[in-house]
This record gives sequence, structure tokens and C-alpha cells, in this order.
Amino acid sequence: MLKRIETYYDAVPRSAARAEAFGPLTLFVQEGAGWPYYARPALGHEGEVPVEAVETVRTRQRELGVPEAFEWVAETTPGLRAAVEATGLTVHEHPLMVLEGAPLAVPEPAGVTVRMVGADDSALESAVAAPYAAFGAEPQPGSTAQVSARLAAGLTRLAAAFDATGGALAAGQHQPVGAVSEVVGVGTVPAARRRGLGLAVTAALIADARARGSELVFLTASDADVARLYGRLGFRTIATALIAEA
Repeated sequence: MLKRIETYYDAVPRSAARAEAFGPLTLFVQEGAGWPYYARPALGHEGEVPVEAVETVRTRQRELGVPEAFEWVAETTPGLRAAVEATGLTVHEHPLMVLEGAPLAVPEPAGVTVRMVGADDSALESAVAAPYAAFGAEPQPGSTAQVSARLAAGLTRLAAAFDATGGALAAGQHQPVGAVSEVVGVGTVPAARRRGLGLAVTAALIADARARGSELVFLTASDADVARLYGRLGFRTIATALIAEA
């Protein structure tokens, strides 16, 4: 299962980023608008990673003006953490969770409508903005257009929970590649939290992924508390995702 996820991790950025090879590491560089990408182990590399390789990638990231960030799975590339930390980066641990079989049922939140959002949907801008608001950020310029293009190309699927006025209270995406999809960016605006909206959006994304042929659906939880919430849908932790930042 981890090998399938590794293959997915290598494939999914390539639809919006170019890949630069640095021996045991691959740096993905965003093409156009959107969140910047990161470096991660080259597909198939599971051994040690020299500190010098990490330093070389960080130098390239500084040249490009992108965040000095690395993402990988601890169990797949155990030798990378020591090299990354030796360069002064801080490593954060996050539960990597998978859903096998059908999701468990969760109560449908009252007073909201949870549905998929298309590329030309009038509520697209609101749905794109909701997760940014959830994490205390403003949408980046061009974010709505980028998501619209990815939706039209079938690279991303978007679900949102709307109130009676049509404003998005929570939203999230899944990104299918073959028979694997990752649920990403699920967030609820602060004023609407603790109503089960995030789980309802996630359930809608899972249903959509399954209907489109995704056999393996996975996600990364921000911490153990959030992992317990996703456990209510049937997700279980199988590994540890690591994110290193300056």
C-alpha cells in the first residue's frame, strides 16, 4: 500500500509542476499560480540521503524563491529525516491514514447542503475561499481560476457545504490519479466549526472518489486529534507523513 502511495506522490504534482532531479531527491516547481510545491524522495529511493543532497536542493529552492520544504513518508524513506534535520529544518509529524472499503456513516449536518462543485459553478469562488479562511489565510491570486482549470481537466474534485445563502462554510478536494486519490485541503470557516461539516465534506469526497473508480483513498491528518475525527469515517493510520520547513 505504501508503494502505491509513493507512486501517487510522485505522479500527482506533475500535472502542475516541473520535476527537477537531484540524485535521491526530486524538487517539484510550481508552473503558474497556486501553492508552491516541495522536494521529496525520488521514486524508488528508500536508502540514506546525504546531507549534501538536501543542502543542494535547499540552495535551488532559494534560487527559485520558493519555500525550503520537504515532504516524505517516514516508513518509506527513514534515512531522510536525519539529513534534513542536520541542515536546520524543523520536521513535523502527521498521521497518514487510509480508508479501506465503504466509509462509515456520519450524521448529515442540519441547515446545510453538501454537494460537489464544478468548474463553472457560480459558488466556485466561495468554495475555494473557505479552506483558506479555515487556516487564517487569504486566497492567492489566480486560485479560483487554477482550481477551475483542474476541475475541468478532471485533475481535482471539489466538495463544499453551503448555508442557506449559498455561502461555503466548509470545502475540500480529492485528487484522483488512476485508482488512487488523496483527500486534501478540507477546512471549515471558524464560525461554523464543531458542526460536523468537515466530516460531511470528506464523506462526499469519498463517495465521489469511489464512484469514479478510486480503490485507495487516503489523507494526511494535521494531528492525532484530527486523526480521531477521520477515524469516525473509517480511516486508519498506517504510517507517518513528515513535513520539513525552515
